[in-house]
Amino acid sequence: MSTNSKLTPFETKMQNTIQSLTQDLSTIRTGRAHVSMLDLIKVEVYGQKMPINQVATISTPESQLLTVQVWDAANVKFVDKALRESDLNINPTVDGQIVRVPIPKLSEERRLDLVKIVKNQSEKIKISIRNIRREGMDLLKNLLKNKEISEDDNTKLSNELQQITDKFISEVDKKISEKEQEIIKV
Repeated sequence: MSTNSKLTPFETKMQNTIQSLTQDLSTIRTGRAHVSMLDLIKVEVYGQKMPINQVATISTPESQLLTVQVWDAANVKFVDKALRESDLNINPTVDGQIVRVPIPKLSEERRLDLVKIVKNQSEKIKISIRNIRREGMDLLKNLLKNKEISEDDNTKLSNELQQITDKFISEVDKKISEKEQEIIKV
């Protein structure tokens, strides 16, 4: 959308913010199993905390079940412990080197809590996008003050930056609305 190279870095930052939101939303469970649910879980192995997907293969053989195939048999108990201690409210069972993670159905109360969490995330992302816009506006003010751009260019670029901001804010609203519908759907 941006035709001016002065605004490209700000548009890129906003796009990265949207990607971050998308990744965060994928970790919020909706009652159906998906491998990204476990992305934020860290396992204490080899003297350091590692993401679970770096010590095991995660798959979804059924809509209500995740399987975690641990590569090193010595790490199974650490993976089990990390899953139990996570805030996902799950109760895994160990079967050799495979950890089975049944995903329980969400209660109505928990669904409403998840919707609140999603809305809070959206507000944080919107604030980030507005802060990026403010950075852009500050840059334009400095360029105008240093006479590197004219008043007309400043007005044009400010309007363009606002349009870019509005586009990304509406994208956040769309993603949040989709996630809320996914959570509420039984």
